[in-house]
Amino acid sequence: MPIAPDGTYYELHGPEDAPVMVLIHGLGLCSELWLPHLKALSQNYRVLNYDIYGHGKSSLPPQEATLSVYAKQVSELMVHLGIEKAEIVGFSIGGMINRRFALDYSDKVASLVILNSPHNRGEELQAQVEARAKFVRDQGAMSTMESALKRWFTPDYLEKGDGAAKVIEWRKMVDSQSYAQAAWVLANGVRELIAPAMPITAPTLVMTCENDTGSTPKMSHDIANEIPGSKTIIIPSLQHLGLMEEPTAFTNPILEFLERVHS
Repeated sequence: MPIAPDGTYYELHGPEDAPVMVLIHGLGLCSELWLPHLKALSQNYRVLNYDIYGHGKSSLPPQEATLSVYAKQVSELMVHLGIEKAEIVGFSIGGMINRRFALDYSDKVASLVILNSPHNRGEELQAQVEARAKFVRDQGAMSTMESALKRWFTPDYLEKGDGAAKVIEWRKMVDSQSYAQAAWVLANGVRELIAPAMPITAPTLVMTCENDTGSTPKMSHDIANEIPGSKTIIIPSLQHLGLMEEPTAFTNPILEFLERVHS
């Protein structure tokens, strides 16, 4: 099992001499989130898929979790593997981590893909998300599971698909304290990404789903408006975990975007 010196579990897929793509999963999930995407993504990319601290098979964070701690995890993993630059793809909190990474390690970013990731929520929604994070800290990682599944999947998929069972399994793998810290980073950490003093300059694609209530189309447009030359795509009908329901609705636009960027 490949483990980096800091305890990060990772996998590599695709041609060894191809450009590198790093995949960052969301809160309470793990690197298995990307399994339906790997065949397409690894055709022409060397895909680095890993577990963030305290999730999946990775060790606990070396200090209290922050976006910068998670961004440094990516940087150190790239150094360990001799990777100088990569396409950085992040989902949800992963789309916050890759933005922090682009701000802290801009020379290591070939392009940025931000999927279903929050931005300026406004005072009312921000208060709700922070209250939910505090509730998880007090009541445990599984305490919000039922309501989360309804926010994340369409009713039809929730009834007939296997995504809910996988998400429950993945969340049970997460260290409880690490989950609480990551939930607070997801809630509160977004503040440091709004209109940063030094804007992100990497070629960027921002995507979300039409009915994602936590990472809304407006948020994606707002993120894109702060990154010069970036592109926004809104996937119809789906909710937060649309990339599990319809993987090709995400992989195809990502690959098309990267092809344009590097053509």
